[in-house]
Amino acid sequence: MRQPFIFLLTLCASLPVSGLTFQTRLESAEWKVEGDQFECRLSQHVTNFGVGEFVWRAGERPTFRLKPEQTRLGRGYASLLAAAPAWRPGQGDIDLGQVAVSNGDVALRSSQQQAGRLLSGLLQGRSPEVRHRTSDGDDLLVRLLPVSFAAGYAQFRTCSAKMLPVNFDQARLSQLGFSAGGTELDSAARSRLDVILRYMKADPSVNRIQLDGHSDNSSNRLTNRDLSRRRALAVMEYLKANGVPEEQITLRFHGERYPLVANNSAANRARNRRVTLQISREPEPAKPADAASTGDLAALPGGRE
Repeated sequence: MRQPFIFLLTLCASLPVSGLTFQTRLESAEWKVEGDQFECRLSQHVTNFGVGEFVWRAGERPTFRLKPEQTRLGRGYASLLAAAPAWRPGQGDIDLGQVAVSNGDVALRSSQQQAGRLLSGLLQGRSPEVRHRTSDGDDLLVRLLPVSFAAGYAQFRTCSAKMLPVNFDQARLSQLGFSAGGTELDSAARSRLDVILRYMKADPSVNRIQLDGHSDNSSNRLTNRDLSRRRALAVMEYLKANGVPEEQITLRFHGERYPLVANNSAANRARNRRVTLQISREPEPAKPADAASTGDLAALPGGRE
């Protein structure tokens, strides 16, 4: 084995045939919970490697990821397992499939389903394991330990209960439906708007809303255009009544011009009667220099005293 790996081999347990195992000592292993209303994280530091963590975004299920501090795994695919505990020799490892590996700060991200099975396995005393052949041809294993996991998982769930119902990606684009010939918000539309409003209050970086009103083709074009306008206005008035400044809202209306689907059935026409709401983050414009101060300076010789 090459010299750069000799030091690591003295710190890590070895796999057969020039392998490296990264694992925290049993007495030092601990699970740490951090988070806020947008995201919760349940992590374990892996000695001489980095961090293995479960990430639970608002509105989603957890995923598992590896964040190496120095070691670069190289690109490719790794095997993800819920390894059986050594003190239960009758159990076998559970192979959870392949996961893509990259050279970024986050080397590996599991699916939500894989993370769910890892969490279930940890509660049963199993260890999450990542097995990978590095770009240098070395066999590498990263193992997390189930020590005191139940307590950490309980804190993880407590953190998740305080999260928002959606994340930005889920709140970014919404379709609000309307009845035939109707312009009033129904309970479903109000509930969706309440979710978006809650997100915006938690994330002040979201400072723009675009509303696009649409209709089906049930009436003539002028009527349809007016219906789409009144639908968009109904949404705007609801947002304003709940604290959104009017200057943050852009309103457009299109009548029947942009159907989602062909207007050839009652169900399709219902889909086309809608207001599309899109939220975004835009940089605030730079504040202009104080005109009065500039004028005072300009009146002085050389622009200064």
